[in-house]
Amino acid sequence: MNQYTGFSLMQPAQTCSEYRRLPDHVLHDLGLEEFCRAVSSDAGERRLITNILSQITDDANIAAYRQQIFADILRLPELRKTMMQLFDRIQFMKDFSSMHKTSDEEIGLWHLFHRLDELNDYIKCVEAMRECLSDERIQSQGLKGLRNYIGSLYSEACFAEMKADIAALKLKVSDVQSVTLGINVNERFEAVSIGLVSVNRKPFKKSGIVSNFADAIAAKDKLRDTADWDGDMHYQVIDKEEKRGFINRMMNDAGLLAVQSSLAANARTKSTIVNAMADDATEKSTFYLDTVVNKMLSSLVKKLRDTLTKYANIAILNVSGLVPEFLYYIRCAEFISGLREKGCVFCVAQPETESVTSMSAKGFYNLMLAMNMDNVSEIVHNDLSFDQKHTVYILTGANRGGKTTITQAVGQMFILAQGGLFVPAESFRYVPCDCVFTHFPADEDNTMDLGRLGEECVRFREMFSQATSRSLVLLNETFSTTSFEEGYYIARDSVKALLTKAVRTIYNTHIHKLGEDTEELTVESTGAGAASLIMRTEDGKRSFKVALAKPEGSSYAKDIAEKYGVTYDMLVSGSS
Repeated sequence: MNQYTGFSLMQPAQTCSEYRRLPDHVLHDLGLEEFCRAVSSDAGERRLITNILSQITDDANIAAYRQQIFADILRLPELRKTMMQLFDRIQFMKDFSSMHKTSDEEIGLWHLFHRLDELNDYIKCVEAMRECLSDERIQSQGLKGLRNYIGSLYSEACFAEMKADIAALKLKVSDVQSVTLGINVNERFEAVSIGLVSVNRKPFKKSGIVSNFADAIAAKDKLRDTADWDGDMHYQVIDKEEKRGFINRMMNDAGLLAVQSSLAANARTKSTIVNAMADDATEKSTFYLDTVVNKMLSSLVKKLRDTLTKYANIAILNVSGLVPEFLYYIRCAEFISGLREKGCVFCVAQPETESVTSMSAKGFYNLMLAMNMDNVSEIVHNDLSFDQKHTVYILTGANRGGKTTITQAVGQMFILAQGGLFVPAESFRYVPCDCVFTHFPADEDNTMDLGRLGEECVRFREMFSQATSRSLVLLNETFSTTSFEEGYYIARDSVKALLTKAVRTIYNTHIHKLGEDTEELTVESTGAGAASLIMRTEDGKRSFKVALAKPEGSSYAKDIAEKYGVTYDMLVSGSS
């Protein structure tokens, strides 16, 4: 039987890629925490989704592998429905820790009998999963690989053997109809010990316990030399309200007893005898019964345990371990499917290993807008590319003009695409990044020690030291908490440093002079280019469209001043 192979729906088999974890604040800065909350109301599932999106690798093959799986799951709603029904039935996975106990006493006999039913249900679920994955419409390498993987388990006869074992064991269990207990008595007929005599295929028949006992001790020839089953014993439920000395003692010891005395016990019986006068012998009769039955049926108990242990790794690691990965795709597919029905556009991202253009996004938008707007037709779509001439964008524009929204949208596309999901755009080609870094304004509580500017500088330095030419850096009003002169000086040096690493960057800022310096910064660079990007205005109104152009700072301010009557001429003429 094969050991756990590490099959995963998150990456192809035999893949060995390096992953980096996003800094904790990135999903928050990009609005993707809200996405995770919207995808699932279950806290455990949200942690799962957050964890997958936060683990980044720049391996284009992994991104493509995930996207193919997601495309299948999104395209086949009946597959999603069937798989979710199967997952709801797999309770075995939640209780698997109980399978790892090793001693017979810890794995009570009755507990093992119950586990047989659970494991049998689990096998049926795996069979149904295999059947579900046999859908000819499945196209992804991942789901086809899973189908072949589950099929290989059957080809090795693992699951077939397990079914046969369970059927045989359940048949043996069903033969147990009664248990015979022996009670040793002294000369005053006081119970001194109790032990298991036999496990029987036939149930006892109800009879008068008093008359049977009287008959048994009145006639000397009816006293038995052995405690063997004679096929004609009877038993009686003891009335717990009666206080009859010896009968009452029997009731306390077991509750249901065969009336059978044994003044001599062989070695096998002695191994199961307990002192009837022990403090807990009468109080824990159910536990006692479980213990002595396990001892007498040691071979059966061990067979049960060994069967479950034999298949535990297959059942838990190789199949149940894939359930969370399936849930990730299914929950995200359900959510994105709902947004598409609402009218939102999503596309299959196209990852590339290397390209002169490291990102080309057409008709993209911020996912948070789609989640929070009733009329998604009002969402403004944009186009943007990263290449050698446009490595660092200096994005300027009016307040509430969409700068942060655009910055977030670019980060969202990379993280969703590398997580295998469809992205909010008409098309998206990209070279995957090895990490996404964000530098958004910090809460005031986090700037008490260093001051706002000091905190911003420390965070930027840490981020820059970790970034590479394959990273994505998103800056939102960085170094804007100080005077214009100080902020401009620090920002200019920071952009120059980013250009030396050729890090894909969007820097949205109010420091318009920085946007005017992009040509000079590019000349000073060693191969990467800076470009001025603006949020275009039309007749003084925000268009929420980006364009490659010099900053509009002064002209936009003039339009606003004229609109509200605060130019010098308008103010002076209005006061005379």
